[in-house]
Amino acid sequence: MIISPPQEPSSEHPPGYPESWLVTRHRSDEPAAYEVIYDSEPDGPHARHRGDVTRLLAAVDTRLDQLGVPPRPEPKRFAHDVAADAVLHRAGFVPAVEFGGEHYHRLPSAMTDPEEQRLVVTRAFDMLRADGFDISCDPDLLEHDMPPPWIPETSLGDRLGFLAKHIQASTHTRDMVANLSEVTAPGDGVLQRVVEILDTTAEWWEGFGEPADHRYAQRLRTIAESLDSSAIELRAIRGDLADRHAVHPRKNRVRENQVAASTPAPPRVRAALAPSPTAAQRRASSALPATAAAVRPVPPARPSSAPGR
Repeated sequence: MIISPPQEPSSEHPPGYPESWLVTRHRSDEPAAYEVIYDSEPDGPHARHRGDVTRLLAAVDTRLDQLGVPPRPEPKRFAHDVAADAVLHRAGFVPAVEFGGEHYHRLPSAMTDPEEQRLVVTRAFDMLRADGFDISCDPDLLEHDMPPPWIPETSLGDRLGFLAKHIQASTHTRDMVANLSEVTAPGDGVLQRVVEILDTTAEWWEGFGEPADHRYAQRLRTIAESLDSSAIELRAIRGDLADRHAVHPRKNRVRENQVAASTPAPPRVRAALAPSPTAAQRRASSALPATAAAVRPVPPARPSSAPGR
């Protein structure tokens, strides 16, 4: 397999960052083989991705999987790297991969307005500082008149993580079902809301009108249909678990109480676990967990022109 930039015509580009890629596979032994796996040249089938290395490697990995080639080992990533990825993702950056497996983040390729770039960099800087990262940044890249944002203590994903912790601590199928129901509930369950988000995104994206936009929209709808089908299957599995109605043989009530005391459940889960309708009504009308409503304090002011910042 040969991965290279196109050889002709020559073009001006920074070293190591070609404008497009060509990946071909050759085999001289019988049965002989020749195929183009990836082509992002201007007239190629992947032209919209241009020099994007992430798309290139994804296409190569897909073909290698089809050929039965064992996957390369994933580089070990530390928890703070994953946390930084999440912050930069929310700030508007795009993840990318260099040769050798090094991960980095970049601004969107079509974002060329310097003022808009500073706003995104400033947002990422403030969010990382608020999340406890010790970082430095060239003052010229920051918008100093932009007030630091108020950032919720927990993201939506973290709040959903409460369900996983309560499922882990469940000692009876009724406890497990109460938590799992938040994910599988028809209409307003987590999975149904994700399907709704994907369908809405597809409709929005298709409005651009280009051929590639229609393909992306169709891909989003296909994923939504698959997820919707999975949600139906999961609801059936949840029903089977509810019918079982038994104590888990390897769990104990002490552990459940410890987890529940340290991680408050969402109001609807508490209501589902209540022993009576009256108790459920009281609990459902109580305030949201403190962790869900907490707000981070305003982070320290950004540096001005201190050396090395």
